[in-house]
Amino acid sequence: MGQVQDSTRDDHSKEGTHESLELTTPAVDQNSEEQSPIEQVALTVSTADDPSMPVWTFRMWTLGLTSCVLLSFINQFFSYRTAPLIVTPISVQIVALPLGRFMAAVLPSKKVQVPFTHFSFSLNPGPFNIKEHVLITIFANAGSAFGNGGAYAVGIVNITKAFYKRQMDFTAGLLVVLTTQVLGYGWAGLLRKYLVEPAHMWWPGNLVQVSLFRTLHEEEKTKGLSRIKFFTIMMIVSFSYYVIPGYFFLMITSMSWVCWAWPLSVTAQQLGSGQKGLGLGAFSIDWATTASYLLSPLVAPWFAIVNVMVGYALVMYIFTPATYWTDIYHAKTFPIFSSNLFTTSGQLYDITAVVNKNFELDLEAYKRNGPIHLSTFFAITYGFGFAAVAATLTHVAAFHGKEIWQRYKASLKERPDVHTRLMRSYPEIPQWWFFVLLVVTIGITVAVCEGYKHQLQLPWWGVLLACALASFFTLPIGVITATTNQTPGLNIITEYIMGYMLPGKPIANVCFKTYGYMSMSQAIAFLQDFKLGHYMKVPPRPMFTVQVVGTIVAGTVNMGVAWWLLTTIKNICDKTQLPPGSPWTCPSDRVFFDASVIWGLVGPKRIFGSLGEYSKLSWFFLGGALGPILVWIISRIFPKVSWLPLINLPVLLGASANLLPATAVNYQSWIIVGTIFNYFVFRYHKNWWRRYNYVLSAALDAGLAFMAVFLYFTLGLDNKSVTWWGNNVDNCPLAACPTAPGIKVDGCPVF
Repeated sequence: MGQVQDSTRDDHSKEGTHESLELTTPAVDQNSEEQSPIEQVALTVSTADDPSMPVWTFRMWTLGLTSCVLLSFINQFFSYRTAPLIVTPISVQIVALPLGRFMAAVLPSKKVQVPFTHFSFSLNPGPFNIKEHVLITIFANAGSAFGNGGAYAVGIVNITKAFYKRQMDFTAGLLVVLTTQVLGYGWAGLLRKYLVEPAHMWWPGNLVQVSLFRTLHEEEKTKGLSRIKFFTIMMIVSFSYYVIPGYFFLMITSMSWVCWAWPLSVTAQQLGSGQKGLGLGAFSIDWATTASYLLSPLVAPWFAIVNVMVGYALVMYIFTPATYWTDIYHAKTFPIFSSNLFTTSGQLYDITAVVNKNFELDLEAYKRNGPIHLSTFFAITYGFGFAAVAATLTHVAAFHGKEIWQRYKASLKERPDVHTRLMRSYPEIPQWWFFVLLVVTIGITVAVCEGYKHQLQLPWWGVLLACALASFFTLPIGVITATTNQTPGLNIITEYIMGYMLPGKPIANVCFKTYGYMSMSQAIAFLQDFKLGHYMKVPPRPMFTVQVVGTIVAGTVNMGVAWWLLTTIKNICDKTQLPPGSPWTCPSDRVFFDASVIWGLVGPKRIFGSLGEYSKLSWFFLGGALGPILVWIISRIFPKVSWLPLINLPVLLGASANLLPATAVNYQSWIIVGTIFNYFVFRYHKNWWRRYNYVLSAALDAGLAFMAVFLYFTLGLDNKSVTWWGNNVDNCPLAACPTAPGIKVDGCPVF
């Protein structure tokens, strides 16, 4: 790729829009055949290409596989901790550049002959180039499960072993992880013609990566600290600082001054606790707490932060207090903020007591123990989840429907744009590669589910139904993502379907959800990475190979780390048995387990349906569907009110999606830091933001990750800790107490 003048723009949105982008290029001629018909693409993506750039290099494979393994290990490792950390590929994208250039400077250039073959390669084929860099980042994408942390399917293994206390074979778990990660690639590859090649399928989220690649590979002409030096300094600062919240002073991960002021008041601690309550006044000065669930606030656009802030306030400060203190659904019998499941008397529900020897619901035992109850906050977040699913569909239809349809029609008959024409100089991937991958993966999946049917519970027809759902939705949802950067999820839909079809089988439900939801999600991620390679002029065959190899390597590492931790950390995920202050509480897996109980073991009919106490929450579906239409109508009536179209109800209503496992202090820290950088710094110090914002985010992630792993291997394995009041992370013990008269819970006063 040729050198480009300083003509890039910065998009700090992974979510989606470009309202806050700064364009530094001159205007482009949209009628020119040498430009993309999409203005944002024309302003960001280079139309130059150098087909002679080597991509199958020793440097690419070494750095790519290393980054894939490291990110897989770190993200899976941290997923079990109270404050999980997701190290995103942007860290690798920045670190890989000096490492690649170092290898280009020191490695010999002579060719190496592969034994017993005619194949030879050079360890150093020339300067480290941008296409190698892209492939290394694709490897890193696989290592972070495309930005989601660890492989989603590992949760099935976690809840089986750690929560249900049942056995699962390592082989069964590994095959489930690998097949769910690779399954969607088959039909995704067959859809490239519709979702990658057309110019109007432009995948706006990729422009962030394209802009950063070009920035890193262009010569910095401005004075001052270079990005690489800034990254190094901030990574060292982050690495050094994390020893304080990670070991010496754990309390600063969540400080709740209201609890200190009223140490004997249940109500005050319910209001002030950042981990078990509403978080009034709670704050954190720990990057792990800030970025653990919502990812880095430095890369979220300001409009998205505002929507999350409004949605969070709506759930946390309006609906939750209103429902709790009016005792809706007997709210005062349970904690105000909890993801646990309870009995009618407010005690923790012993789920294992209602599971029979066949790993199914024991109806007689369930009748004896009584129905499962949720904290009102947990129930409300499910209602908002229903609304968010419905709102996504109507929001996209109302605000983007016409645009999507026009662009899709244009994509079917348009002349290939300059990027597609440039890519035709590279050998295409044969379609039979995708057919074979699809057939083989489905065959292995059916064989695994049938061969381990007593552990996985999902029948062969469930696999085929999940594949049919996921493949059917990939094209329309792919079109939505490719044009709006919003990706509706299928998790609630899949849980609902299997919950009614096979009630009483918890693992069948989560397996169906994973195969139906994650295979589509992986297919979308696969296509998005292909579009990134399309923009960067990376040959298709190396792209395909790196994605498949990276996914298999990452899934294997994810499963290996999970198995290691599950078999070596005593009572992992069991907060009632873990020592005080233990970080191995598995908050995300707790919610995954609760979902398996609600949707699979007990079933939606007994929770949200005709036999359930929470049936009225189904009305949230209707409210969510009508909300965006109302916003759209108001925005048409008042077209001069510029902020009305920025009301994104799927984001606003879905703001609570991560609350449980996330807590109030996670959200509030994220909102505060995001506001500082993406409103004040972006608005008043735009040049600094443009140059250093992404780099700072990557440096904070990387330094934190290295120190946390270092602390675990040097001190955590031997359970060494510092005992003093500053390491008391639970400084609001009464926040989890019920307030209904006569309810007795250990450690709580009786009202």
